[in-house]
Amino acid sequence: MDAQTRHFMTLKDLSPEELDYVIARAIKLKEMRNEAVIYEPFKNQVLGMIFEKSSTRTRVSFEAGMTQFGGSAIFLSPRDTQLGRGEPVEDSARVISRMVDIIMVRTFDHQQLEYFASYSNVPVINALTDDFHPCQLLADMQTYVEQRGSIKGKTVVWIGDGNNMCNSYINAAAQFDFQLRIACPEGYEPPAALVEAHADRVTILRDPAEAVRGADLVTTDVWASMGQEEEQKEREAAFAGIYQVSPALMDLAHPEAIFLHCLPAHRGEEISEDMLDDPRSAVFDQAENRLHAQKALMEFLVFGIQKHVP
Repeated sequence: MDAQTRHFMTLKDLSPEELDYVIARAIKLKEMRNEAVIYEPFKNQVLGMIFEKSSTRTRVSFEAGMTQFGGSAIFLSPRDTQLGRGEPVEDSARVISRMVDIIMVRTFDHQQLEYFASYSNVPVINALTDDFHPCQLLADMQTYVEQRGSIKGKTVVWIGDGNNMCNSYINAAAQFDFQLRIACPEGYEPPAALVEAHADRVTILRDPAEAVRGADLVTTDVWASMGQEEEQKEREAAFAGIYQVSPALMDLAHPEAIFLHCLPAHRGEEISEDMLDDPRSAVFDQAENRLHAQKALMEFLVFGIQKHVP
């Protein structure tokens, strides 16, 4: 691997200043697309997209973004590659990275992704693992900045399971300089070591109402993520009736607070039936911003900070 190759496994792989640049660049790229500006820095370049988990927003946003950049994308599922038939990860990484210009991987095991990246000579992006979902956080931060300005010094609330999204919000609290309150049932906390490493920014609570009071951003996710379907009933018993975001719960937040959800959402479970349509919800802007944030990320990983581009 080239020592200069940058990967994006978690938000910690970019400095706070670099992350701010990517968010600002994403907003600019969004403006350019809305104005029908043709900008094709990836012409004749290829994105390899390795999927071991199903996806809607991840696949559409990366594939569409690469096309808009003048490049192309190859979708690779376990059925389409030797990875699904037991080829060593390092062999696949060596081969694929000699044929494409950038790679995104959506998989289960975070350590396996890091191992793959260690053998790749082109940038590798974490498009979701069981531990982290940093691309979603880029879109979330872009959405807040667009709607309310800087998130620095604000209070963010995570309600629900201490999952990969929650873990990425913990990293975001450090990288974007905000306070994070996590409201979750006992036994569903994020990893203790991650919380301890960010103890100055993260507070674990049990009562969502206490957590939300005065908050600037409220967000959640499904109670059972991909791979946890067998735990659905058990998780419903732990979360139901308490850990649901509704307009009434949002009323306890700051008057200018917004609500985010990474989708897909289970109406009637982690959100009320009407929460996505509440005027404080920015969920569909957030979903769109996966496209723009990831375009900015790919541009940054391949070309670095762009000072003399549109």
